Amino acid sequence: MKIEEDVALGRYTTFGSGGPARGFARARSEEDVTAALAWASERDLPVLPLGFGSNLLVADVGVEALALRLEGELASVTIEGEKIIAGGGAADALCARQAQEAGLSGLEFAASIPGTVGGGVCMNAGAWGSDFGAVLERALVVGRERSRWLDRGELGLRYRGSNLRPGQIVVKAEFQLERSRTEEIQRGVRAKKEQRKSSQPSGLRTFGSVFKNPAHEFGAGRMIDACSLKGEQIGGARISLQHANFIENCGGATTADALALIGLARRRVHEQFGVMLEPEVRLVGKISLPPFEADGQSG
Repeated sequence: MKIEEDVALGRYTTFGSGGPARGFARARSEEDVTAALAWASERDLPVLPLGFGSNLLVADVGVEALALRLEGELASVTIEGEKIIAGGGAADALCARQAQEAGLSGLEFAASIPGTVGGGVCMNAGAWGSDFGAVLERALVVGRERSRWLDRGELGLRYRGSNLRPGQIVVKAEFQLERSRTEEIQRGVRAKKEQRKSSQPSGLRTFGSVFKNPAHEFGAGRMIDACSLKGEQIGGARISLQHANFIENCGGATTADALALIGLARRRVHEQFGVMLEPEVRLVGKISLPPFEADGQSG
C-alpha cells in the first residue's frame, strides 16, 4: 500500500472544495488499514475516513491528517442467507441493490444515500424514516490498538451519531434483513429514488444535508426556507432553490463560501425561531462555524 502526501481533497469530496491532506492512502484489506493507522500514529496525525466525501467540508488550506479510502475487498458486498456483509467502503446504494436482487428487505432507504457503509455506521445514516440502526447487527472496527466486532448496543447508534471515536475505522458491517417479494422491494426503492429526485437537488455538487433536523415541528430546511434564504449565494456556493437544507457548488465554491452560508442560515433561523441549528456535515481541518451572539462560542 502506497501512502501519498499532499493530495488535494477537493476531487474526493462531493462538494468539490478542500485543500491537501498530509497523507492519502487507499486500503484494500484490514491489514492495510492497520498499517495506515500505524503510519499516522508515528507522525501523530489523526485519520480521516473519506468514504465518498459526501458528508465532509474540508478546510481550504487542507488538513494535517491521513485521509483514508477503503477499496477492493473492503468495498465488496456479499450475501449469506438473510444477511448482507459489506465492506466499510461499499456504496450504500450497492448494498440496497444487492439486497433487492436477493429479495431482502430493510435497506431500501439506503438506495438514495450517496455514501459508504463505514460512514453510514459512524453517523447512523438514514432517510425516509429508517436508518442503519434498524438493520445493522454488528460492525468490525479497526483501531490503533486492536480490531474487534461491536454489536448495535456497543456502537451506540442514535440520530445521526454513534459511540465511535476518531481513529476507529469501520471495515465491515453485517445487516440482518427480511425476505420479501422482489417486486415490492423494487417499488419501495423506486418510490424513494423518485422522492429524492423531486425534493432534493441533483446534477450539482453538494455535501448532503447541512443541518440535523431539530426537535421542532419544522425541519431545518423548512426553517431556512421561511427565512427567505433559498437561492442566497456567497461566492460559488448557493442555498438550494429546491431544498433549503442543501448548499450547492455552482462553480468554484470554496469551503469558506459554504461556511459563510451556514453561518448566515444559523443566525437567521435563531433570530426567527429561537432554534440553534447543529451541523450534520462534518467540518474537517482548522475551521469552525461562524460565531454569533446567541452561542458566543460556536464551533
